[in-house]
Amino acid sequence: MKKILLILLLTAVSSLLSGCLFPESERAGSQIPYEEQVASVQEAVDRYREATGGLLPIANRDMDVDQYIKYPIDFSKIVPAYLPEIPANAFEEGGIYQYVLMDVEEEPAVKLVDLRLAEKIRELNIRKGINGYVPVADVITDNVFMPSYKAMGYDEEQFVQSPYTGRSLPVVVTGDGEFFIDYSMDLYSALQEYEGDVEPGEDIRFILYEDSPVVPAYSLPYTVDGNGEPIFLEKK
Repeated sequence: MKKILLILLLTAVSSLLSGCLFPESERAGSQIPYEEQVASVQEAVDRYREATGGLLPIANRDMDVDQYIKYPIDFSKIVPAYLPEIPANAFEEGGIYQYVLMDVEEEPAVKLVDLRLAEKIRELNIRKGINGYVPVADVITDNVFMPSYKAMGYDEEQFVQSPYTGRSLPVVVTGDGEFFIDYSMDLYSALQEYEGDVEPGEDIRFILYEDSPVVPAYSLPYTVDGNGEPIFLEKK
């Protein structure tokens, strides 16, 4: 009996310590993109728009930024009047997601940005700042390159975890030194299942978030080649 009580006590202490030792952003509740949380924020945004004659509860941001992070939701405008509390997985509550709005000119939709991707971009920019430039290992297109991570001081190639498939995605750099997540592998998989039509020259990133709450932030535009496979969309 004493042995059983001891095991139960150790289990309880272990669970308590694990909850305390992990930072808030690493706990399960802050990482899962709960559909019901997105739905509740969507409802709050819709009610706010109706009450304010079409205004959106967004924070001010420079318009010359990634289209997927251009319209972050300002929770102070909808909590608690339209939403009881900020979702646990939101950045403001220690979560790993930033809530944003897409399609603001038509039917504003609540989406999520995985901020773990932003953290990797920030880390690489710090390394770039130390070197003053980004050494190149390989040329992908005229303006997209694979960084030389060894020359940047890394022991191995750097990746990020895909918010869609969980696979490891590479990071590329453009001629002006900006880092971007390469979603080519995810797009290739998504195109195999996509039942609609896409045309060369069309940005196809929408197929990643059409049925997902997460948007492909920190990415370059993609289109398809003559074989229907994803390629970077070159600026003309």
